[in-house]
Amino acid sequence: MARVCTICGKGPRFGHQISHAHNVSQRVWQANLQSVRIEVKGNRRRRRVCTRCIRSGAVAKAVS
Repeated sequence: MARVCTICGKGPRFGHQISHAHNVSQRVWQANLQSVRIEVKGNRRRRRVCTRCIRSGAVAKAVS
């Protein structure tokens, strides 16, 4: 399963890890994804959503 938000499409970002001696190596920043029960077309589904979408109200959480 890809580490991608189902709402906004946010995924991993790539860059460099630079030490004090300026040694450069590749690294990855993962999106902060949470598994949340949301309403999709009237049905409850479990989706991986980033915390920014949850906080902004882009996701309608399912009422249990």
